[in-house]
Amino acid sequence: MGLTDTLAARFDVEAHDSDVRTELVAGLTTFLAMSYIIVVNPFILAEAIQIPGYEFFEVVQMIAIATVLSSALATLVMALYANRPFGLAPGLGLNAFFAFTVVLGLGIPWETALAAVFVEGVLFMLLTAVGAREYVIRLFPEPVKRSVGAGIGLFLLFIGFQELEIVVPDDATLVTLGGIFGNPWAVLGLLGLVFTFGLWARGVTGSIVIGILTTSVVGWGLTLAGVFERGTVTPETLPSAQYDISPLAGAFVDGLTQIEPLTFVLVVFTFFFVDFFDTAGTLIGVSQFGDFLDDDGDLPDMDKPLMADAVGTTAGAVLGTSTVTTYIESSTGVEEGGRTGLTALVVALLFVASLAVIPVVAAIPEYASFIALIVVGVMMLQGLVEVDWSDPAWAVSAGLTVTVMPFAYSIADGLAAGIIAYPLIKVAVGDYDEVALGQYAIAALLAAYYVLQTRGVIL
Repeated sequence: MGLTDTLAARFDVEAHDSDVRTELVAGLTTFLAMSYIIVVNPFILAEAIQIPGYEFFEVVQMIAIATVLSSALATLVMALYANRPFGLAPGLGLNAFFAFTVVLGLGIPWETALAAVFVEGVLFMLLTAVGAREYVIRLFPEPVKRSVGAGIGLFLLFIGFQELEIVVPDDATLVTLGGIFGNPWAVLGLLGLVFTFGLWARGVTGSIVIGILTTSVVGWGLTLAGVFERGTVTPETLPSAQYDISPLAGAFVDGLTQIEPLTFVLVVFTFFFVDFFDTAGTLIGVSQFGDFLDDDGDLPDMDKPLMADAVGTTAGAVLGTSTVTTYIESSTGVEEGGRTGLTALVVALLFVASLAVIPVVAAIPEYASFIALIVVGVMMLQGLVEVDWSDPAWAVSAGLTVTVMPFAYSIADGLAAGIIAYPLIKVAVGDYDEVALGQYAIAALLAAYYVLQTRGVIL
């Protein structure tokens, strides 16, 4: 029996109306669509993770390695355990929450933030192992679950606009349009953004990766041609290749000793909530493309891909990166015909192979990497169509979830606003019996937390 026959038998390819060649092409397609995270995740997390004795771009390379390894491991579990064609990697939005809200906003040490991710991953594994997914889902208001993706999208858009300096601080209005065409950084970022949107609109596979790399090449070309000095639109210096991640890996252990209980619980809760429902929603959404759902609209044996997500998150925290989740870009491979874990196996192996280009990551200008935030942010806004805006409880709860996230610069605050608002509006319109006791309890606990937090009683 040859390798092709062995793979076909191991992943039961024929029974899923596929073949090995189709699965290989699907795996390559999915990897190209989601590989931008290898560049984007390190630049986001490096804003918050500072390691004494190491420069910014050395830390970027460490996080890139952690990103690759955690993605490969989680996707390998998806392939071999769940036999599903889904790719996993650190999620956009949760890495922004980690860096900008938890570490830079709340002042929580990055080691403690990794500890929160680790605890969330372990909790996720335990709940998945005992099959408690459906009980957890019932605890959260439906409008919050339906709108959280769009809220994260707006949050990513706001961060992306700031990083590209398209939006800048203003004393009178807090934010305003920046002097874009007097700023080479912003001009190149904007041109790269237009180019990337054009590729995406035309359905080009790997459009975000192509956009990031093309924008970087243009920046370096202008620098080498003498139009700009080094440090203007390209990194001023480039570090040597950095493959030692020992200062990063295992740092979560130190974080477990620096915990402020109430704040830590809220951070773990937020990581868990977003990861849990983002993964569940993504799995259902991608499964629709591959006709994997049963007659009730559920994914059979859903606990298996959820376990892959949980394992990836836990391992990612150990290695030094934020929450790992299933990627909606997996739909590109499914559309190419990927139906089994062989597709995911190819994605995992390509992640491992990408370790060879880690030194290149440091050469990519930051404005090029942050293009991805705006493009993905726009994609995530389509979740708004799932909200029943004619229902007052849905409209208020979803509306606050979506808008508070960017305005408060926190995914956690947006979720809390939606969760607290839902039972209040239900009671106001006389539908108090439609709210579960657990939903009242969570809303009350969050309300109490914010009373204490905004009065300065707790961090």
